[in-house]
Amino acid sequence: MAQDEVLTTTEAVKYLKTSRQTIINLVKAGRLKGSKIGRNYRFLKEDLDKLIRGETEELKAASR
Repeated sequence: MAQDEVLTTTEAVKYLKTSRQTIINLVKAGRLKGSKIGRNYRFLKEDLDKLIRGETEELKAASR
């Protein structure tokens, strides 16, 4: 998979092994970047990987 691959919400749920609501909550909390296209979100796989590694600015600020 390429690092600039774009995933749907369903694909992000499967990739992170979490629920759809958790993905939406992460976006609303500013912890995950997502682009809304129509009624659906799209995510860069790279951003999901950053979330897993704890490399987002919001996560670093929350852990202090």
